[in-house]
Amino acid sequence: MSEAKPTLFVLGATHHTAPIEVREKLSLGPEGAEALQRELARVPGLKEFTLLSTCNRVEFYGVAESSATASRVQELFCAQQQFDAATFDQIKLHLQNESAVQHLLEVAAGLNSQMVGENEIFGQVKDAYAAAQQRRAAGPVLNRVFQKAFQAAKLARSSTAISAGQVSVANVAVDLALNIFGSLEGARILLLGAGDIGEKTAKAFLSRGAHALTVASRRLERAMELATSLGASALPFEQREAHLADFDVVVGSTAAQEVVVTRAMVLAAMKRRPARPLFFIDLALPRDIDAAVAKLENVFLYNLDDLARIAEKNRAAREAEISKARALLGDRAVALWTQIEARINQPR
Repeated sequence: MSEAKPTLFVLGATHHTAPIEVREKLSLGPEGAEALQRELARVPGLKEFTLLSTCNRVEFYGVAESSATASRVQELFCAQQQFDAATFDQIKLHLQNESAVQHLLEVAAGLNSQMVGENEIFGQVKDAYAAAQQRRAAGPVLNRVFQKAFQAAKLARSSTAISAGQVSVANVAVDLALNIFGSLEGARILLLGAGDIGEKTAKAFLSRGAHALTVASRRLERAMELATSLGASALPFEQREAHLADFDVVVGSTAAQEVVVTRAMVLAAMKRRPARPLFFIDLALPRDIDAAVAKLENVFLYNLDDLARIAEKNRAAREAEISKARALLGDRAVALWTQIEARINQPR
């Protein structure tokens, strides 16, 4: 019987096969991610690993001594998320060696994102790698792969026009609001969440003529800080229900693990503004806005998957650049795998 050969692998689920209602069940909050990584550190045969968790994906990159090792990673993940293993088998991404390298390069460059060419993913991959380094979970193989992935991603962006048009969730969301309202000058906007996505969305609204912007965050001091920097107002998070009827556009971008705007909240708000529509943009995963509000009269709700479908209509103009970038990254992946294949068998 031949000896099991160590492999570089990526295992996970992405927007390509898992819709938003599935991805939010797989989403790892800070505490869940910490607990799972402690478990992974004890898996026999898992020589190195990195966890990447975003709105589009949850992926484990690792160096495994055998296929059984990757199976153990999947088993631990499904158990923690209380997710059916058979269902995960149907939606999972599982690539090895050169294919895993190619995938990481395309992820870092934004080619594998819901909104192809978006910039946020590059920073998210860097953060995931930095966290693995801090935990001493990244070794010679992942160090080489991730560092070269960053170089290749920068080259793809600088050598092609895949990011033309400022592709981002924030811009697509605000452009959608602009198309619906015609003008944002008189629109009253409530931003739930003051993190990176929230800040970018707020700036996108301001750049398109919005003036009446209010920020609410579970951390009031952060809401006040962001509001001050933008010339906006701040609202205590616990007052969001009482003031919901005062706004025309509500953007959800918190890191909460449960909905922060319920159907009952919206129903009560609409009784106070029956003739005026209420527009929700949910940029969070897990989702901030109860999906049931979309069935209420005069209420409109768009989530991440909805925005991605809208952005897809604009992809055709960039298709040649996307193909060019993919070919460039493919060449880099082949060369990189050739360099690191020998490292796989080195003892850590």
